[in-house]
This record gives sequence, structure tokens and C-alpha cells, in this order.
Amino acid sequence: MRYDFNLTRCGIMFCKRSDPVHIQCYVKRKGVHIMATVCDVSKYILKKAGRMTTMKLQKLVYYSQAWSLVWDEEPLFDEPIEAWANGPVVRSLYDAHRGQFKVGTSDFVGRGKCSNLSKKQKETIDGVLKYYGDKSAQWLIDLTHLEDPWRNARGNCGRGESCDSVISHDAMMEYYSGL
Repeated sequence: MRYDFNLTRCGIMFCKRSDPVHIQCYVKRKGVHIMATVCDVSKYILKKAGRMTTMKLQKLVYYSQAWSLVWDEEPLFDEPIEAWANGPVVRSLYDAHRGQFKVGTSDFVGRGKCSNLSKKQKETIDGVLKYYGDKSAQWLIDLTHLEDPWRNARGNCGRGESCDSVISHDAMMEYYSGL
């Protein structure tokens, strides 16, 4: 039997004869998990914690990724995290909320699905929200500025200077597993 794979905006579709089926449905039946996207993680954070500043969302996404690497030994999402002047930022998430000061789940209509996250991934994000969720955006920015993954990724970039260096998974894993 021949299968055709097509990349779509919302994921990968595979077609068996003339019946298109979203691959996640097929994969979940087979017991395999597809990696979530940063929008899936963001939507879940916003659903649990409510409307917040985009800066705070970016930092909560960063800490969710970092602690997933430590606790679950795997990343939550593939999108790279860059060491911007105000702390870690996922550029594709920034592009999704560009120009907005605060966001909520309604700002992510058509982007991200909480159902794409496994139970283990949700538990990791819940743990991050329990510790970091009540902190202000500025507190989270200040914390990231004290930590090695962001500082080392910025290298010789000056304070407030533009930088798009990626914070590696290895750097996050090494630093946060040592805490």
C-alpha cells in the first residue's frame, strides 16, 4: 500500500488511498509521540496561567524547555531559543505575538493545541508554573540574566545589544541539572 506525506501548516498529513488522516492520530494509536511545538506549549501555559505579558510567556516557555531537558531527558519542542537582550526568546513565538504586550489563548486561535502535549509534558509545564508562574516578567528576565545558558550564549554581546545566538539544549541540561 502506498502512503503520501504532505506537510501542512498544522502538521504532517498522510494519505492512505483517498482518506487523509492527521498523522498524530495514527501515531497516537501506535503509541509513538510526536514532538510538540512552541505554540502547543504556549497555549497550555496560557490556558493554565491566564493572560500574561509576552515577555513572561517567553521566559515560562524557556524554563519549561529547560526543565523538560532535565526531568524528562527530552526537549518539549524543536524551535531554537535565542539569547536576546531581555532574556531567552523563541523567535517563532515572538513572530506569533509580535506587537502585542499581553496575550491569552484567544491570541493563538489556529495555533497550538494542548492536546498535542503528553501527560508527562503537561506535568513538567505544571511544575514550572508552580514555581515560576507567580513571578513577574522582570523577575524572570533578571533570573535568566544571572544564569549561565543565557550569559554564555550571548558571549561578547554587550548589555542591551542585539544577539541571536542559540542557547543549546546541552547548555541548559548541564546548568539546570546542576541546581
